Amino acid sequence: MKLFKNYLKIFSALMLIFLTSCSDYLDTEPITEEATSLNDGIVIKNAADAEKRMNAVYGTFGSGYWQLDFFLVGDGQSDNAYMGADNPAIFQYETYQMLSTNSQMKGDWNDIYNNINTCNIVINYVDQATDLSATRKNEMIGEASLIRALNHFQAVQLWGDCPIAKEAIFSISSANFEAAFNALFPARKPVAEVYAQIIADCQVAIEKGPDASNKFKANKMAANALLAKVYATMPNPDWTKVIQHCDVVIGGGYTLLPTFDHLFDSAHEGNAESIWEVNGDGWSSPIGAWNTGMFLGTDWKKFNAPSHTLVQAFANNGDTQRAASTITRANVGWSDAYWSSTNYPFAYKMRDTNGKQNYYIARLADILLLKAEALASKGDFNGAMVLVNQVRTRAGIASISASSQSIAIDKVLEERLMELAFEGDRWFDLKRMGKAIQVLSQQKDGSGNVLSFATNINQNRLLWPIPQDKLDANALLVQNPGY
Repeated sequence: MKLFKNYLKIFSALMLIFLTSCSDYLDTEPITEEATSLNDGIVIKNAADAEKRMNAVYGTFGSGYWQLDFFLVGDGQSDNAYMGADNPAIFQYETYQMLSTNSQMKGDWNDIYNNINTCNIVINYVDQATDLSATRKNEMIGEASLIRALNHFQAVQLWGDCPIAKEAIFSISSANFEAAFNALFPARKPVAEVYAQIIADCQVAIEKGPDASNKFKANKMAANALLAKVYATMPNPDWTKVIQHCDVVIGGGYTLLPTFDHLFDSAHEGNAESIWEVNGDGWSSPIGAWNTGMFLGTDWKKFNAPSHTLVQAFANNGDTQRAASTITRANVGWSDAYWSSTNYPFAYKMRDTNGKQNYYIARLADILLLKAEALASKGDFNGAMVLVNQVRTRAGIASISASSQSIAIDKVLEERLMELAFEGDRWFDLKRMGKAIQVLSQQKDGSGNVLSFATNINQNRLLWPIPQDKLDANALLVQNPGY
């Protein structure tokens, strides 16, 4: 591996010397995959350029990963949904038979790292804008840092050890050769290093990002919410830090909406419960939201059909309010092993088809239940149930109790299932709580039979393979075990 890297460096250096004999910079397509014409190394020359780049950062939420695959990952490959539709590559998600050549997974890698690079352009170059105030520059760096953290958080949960991308390289010179090489041929970094970078970016966002009233932006309170989840998810969770950051958010003036359905009816965007919301604002906006049509409608078989596990959880708890806001039904022209064509269920938290669908990155109920998880993990299962019951009271269902730590954790997990279904959380919740193999290996069809593919889940399948084309192009990358 070291010989390979040294060979590449020597070869690249020789090419650099040859190519720069006529110019200070090597004019090439940038590593960002975006063509540009540099003028003395200037990427962002003024405030207008900076705002355009910042819009592009938010526009990354219109990517395939954040409009579709985030929900296929978080819900479709978990037990609250059947994957549905007819995409063979996506079926590999559901059946835990992912191949390293999977085109959809490769697209997710590309989306996530392109998203990170779009953030890096702002972080690395916004200081070049001569007519932009220092206040706005700092705010942009805070926003881009949090969105970079969010995307690295996705990567480390999906692939484990993964590259840390911090540089957007537009040209190569002797001055930036090392950074350019590392961007072109990134090595996988240990999970601990990736989490350290995520935490550092969140701290930048807390220091520099916009205040919490900007719910459609990557704001300071959203950074606290993400930090809470990061500390809960990282190896050897720091439950004290989870509680600390949850308490900051809980004390931030948010309240649970009295009516659960108002979270999703599109008439209450930026509401009192919302911490950070992706703002679909029409087809001509930075985020023209196309996600609803992937999950709702009778024109073709949609993704993420609600599972019997989810339906039964609502029924067992007498939870008619959240069930009605989470699942809708219609007669369709197809049937499957899970549901008949009559009253076929659909995920119902996304309803707008005009490009204006919003969705939550963080909301108060999520943070209340995350703190409950932390309290239960620290042995305070009575305190955990107080928070769980706060969420259940809003849903109009009976309070519950727990007589042990393990029961409390299971009850928190079930509450998150009912509260957060189709918001991209379930797969990550099961992994974080160490329940993924136990729960997912027992998924059932409409007749109560364990699904034929459920036993495919094992420890190796809790991470995805590194895309084969990335391995082929870069010998510094190594494959995950079991692939």
